[in-house]
This record gives sequence, structure tokens and C-alpha cells, in this order.
Amino acid sequence: MPAEPVTGIILAGGKSRRLGRDKTRLPWPPPAPGQPTAPGTPTLLAVTAGRLATVCAEVVLVGYRADGDARSAQSDGIMRCRLGTPHHPLPYRTVPDAYPDSGSLGGIYSGLAAAGRWAFAIAADMPFLNLALVRYMLSLPRQWDALVPVIAGRPEPLHALYGPACLTAMRERIRARRLKIAGFFDAVRVCYLDEATVRRFDPELRSFFNINTPADLARAQAMQREES
Repeated sequence: MPAEPVTGIILAGGKSRRLGRDKTRLPWPPPAPGQPTAPGTPTLLAVTAGRLATVCAEVVLVGYRADGDARSAQSDGIMRCRLGTPHHPLPYRTVPDAYPDSGSLGGIYSGLAAAGRWAFAIAADMPFLNLALVRYMLSLPRQWDALVPVIAGRPEPLHALYGPACLTAMRERIRARRLKIAGFFDAVRVCYLDEATVRRFDPELRSFFNINTPADLARAQAMQREES
């Protein structure tokens, strides 16, 4: 029997404090060092959402605001891309955080509640999504409530599949202000995907690279240029 369709959730409401600029509006692919951004270059969020849409029945952006922060959008002197702006909004459903200031756990909860069915959750700042790995995860029989990869002995809850049965446990943790994502795992049935299996699809584990700091951004840009 074919697996039930899945909603793709992208957490896009972070404040990007450590990076110092709105990561959802980073031009992607990045320009070569010293070169301006080409007109029409899409945003990282637009590229990530477009790729996720190829393996999910729909994509939901949690916490995303097309207007963004005009000051941060102009402060670095880089021409902003045209996709994902008030003039060219992204063609995906957006939902607000059901519990503001509840971190990534609140974002996953909000997206899962809006989806009303199984959902695959990622962060907006993960530029190297491996679609073969995602397809494999979505293809597995869902005899559990969540499917979470484990890398170097640690779960990766922002590259994971969640079922509606997780909502109650998530909500209880959020209301108690216990916001570590993995904190609710003991209350549901979790299937952990081992690292060896993940590496069959993603040998370098690039799927789990995310952009938090300027150093991360520089590394991601270099990695992207290597792939181009």
C-alpha cells in the first residue's frame, strides 16, 4: 500500500541573531567571491522549499513573513533576491507559530498541527537537502510516531518525520516551557535511523549542515561552489 502523503514543514521564523542577517533571504546559489548577486537569484528558502516540494505533497512555511525586516535586508549592501519578497511571495502555505517564542519545538508543532497528517520537518538554513535520503525516509512503513536520524550518537530532530500522534506530547512540553525537541521522544514511539543507513544516501552527511554563523555561511558557500 502506498505511504500516506506527507507535508513538508520548513521552520522559517528564526531571528538569525548569530548570523546577523536574515538567512531565509540569502541568495542561493551564492555569487562568486567579490561578485554581485545576479538579478533574479532565488533565496535559500525558495530553493529549499522548491526541492522539498518535489518529494512532499505540499510545503508549509512556519513563521515566515514575506515582508521580513527591511533594515536587515539592506544593511549588508547585497542586492536582495527577487523571490520570497513582498513583490514575489513564495507559492506555499504559511502558518504562524501557534506558541510564539517556543523555538524549534514550537515550530514543528505548529507545522504538524496545520498539516493534520504526517510531516517531514527541516530548518530553513539547511541548503544541502538530500532528496534520495528524504524519499527513503518517507517510503518506510510508519509503524511508529516519529522517524529521526541519529548522527554521531545524537538525534537530528530537524531532519525528521513526525506523525499527528506526536502533537499531544509536543504541546505538553511547550506549555511546560521544556523546549528541547528530543525531550518529548520518551512519550511517543520513535524509530531511530542509524548513521550507516543515512550514509548510504548521503556519505558526507551534508543534509544536516545548517547555517548559524558567518563562518557556517562561508563554508556553505564554498561547499555549494564545489558542487556547481
